[in-house]
Amino acid sequence: MPFASTAPLRREIESRIPERPFTVEFWDGTRLPASDGTGPTFYVRSPRALAHALRAPGQLGLGRAYVSGEIEVDDMDAVIELLDSWKPTPLEGSDKARLLLGAIRAAGLTRPPRRPASELRPSGHRHTKERDARAVRHHYDVSNEFFSLFLDDSMTYSCAIFSRGAETLEAAQEEKLETVCRKLVLKEGERVLDVGCGWGSFPLWAATRHGARVLGITLSPPQAERARQRAEAAGVADRVEIRVMDYRDLAGERFDAIASIGMVEHVGAANIDLYASQLAALLRPGGKLLNHGIGRLRVGDPEAGPFSERYVFPDAAPLHLSRVVLALERAGFETHHAEGFRGDYAETLRHWAQRLDGSLDEAVRLAGEERVRVWRLYLRAARKGFDTGFTSVFQVLCSRP
Repeated sequence: MPFASTAPLRREIESRIPERPFTVEFWDGTRLPASDGTGPTFYVRSPRALAHALRAPGQLGLGRAYVSGEIEVDDMDAVIELLDSWKPTPLEGSDKARLLLGAIRAAGLTRPPRRPASELRPSGHRHTKERDARAVRHHYDVSNEFFSLFLDDSMTYSCAIFSRGAETLEAAQEEKLETVCRKLVLKEGERVLDVGCGWGSFPLWAATRHGARVLGITLSPPQAERARQRAEAAGVADRVEIRVMDYRDLAGERFDAIASIGMVEHVGAANIDLYASQLAALLRPGGKLLNHGIGRLRVGDPEAGPFSERYVFPDAAPLHLSRVVLALERAGFETHHAEGFRGDYAETLRHWAQRLDGSLDEAVRLAGEERVRVWRLYLRAARKGFDTGFTSVFQVLCSRP
């Protein structure tokens, strides 16, 4: 880039941030070593990385630079650990101004870079049916084959249960599916609703192992098509129905049991009471609901950061367990049992990240370089959230009196 020079920026970083547990290597071959000789290395590949950061200071700009490949790292796990634990010395206004000026001089004369193609900027009112559908499809409609690279054979995209003896991802997901059926006390011939059925793992399990008749709903057409194909191949197409629809559009039907696995995170605080009352209206008296979803543990923490909002789970809103239970009780449910699986989800994400890393070339072919970079970061950052107690996942069993 014309007039781009990293020297002023390197001087300002070294002066204003003297304690740096990381190394920065710039596109011109210059390096700013870690102050203590440890930590990961950030490779700033071009002035466009700085231009992204200048255009959107903070997490979003850095995220754009990473997704577009303008920033690379040598150890992603170490970077996530650094971002979680490093507490830099607060900067005064003059220090920030000098760093900003150094970044501008390093970027040189350049046009503002385009946002990465994989970024979604949702429009319209939050958690309307139309916006929810766009958000869900942004996350799930990458390709069925892409997800199959890191999920188990059942294509279960939710927390597996390792803490009861399972040693493989496949066995742990079977344990989770059977745990849901056991808590619901499923019986042959019962009509069951699966809210957010994904690729059909729970409907297939409930139909083949317990003889249930299952309706699964999803907002993702590719998911629905794969789920129908799997039901046909398993010989239970007569007992498994898959629809592309919003839970708010279900009316005039009754079910003996309802499973909602990994869907409540998309509902949001504004709609959680509506969600609970809608499920209560669909459940026959005496029927059971098993609500399985991620919850925030720390009061006051935000629902999600700007990177996740644009690239991973647009509009995702994990609520506190207490808020979910309150909504269920307001809807008339009686709560019987709540169980947390924080460590299990951390282990699940570890397996998913390792599997994806083992198929990177195929992943790039299926989803593109940008999406793969997003997913490699997301799976590790999510695991860190469970490891550190930022998030957990809860199963809440309740019934309609």
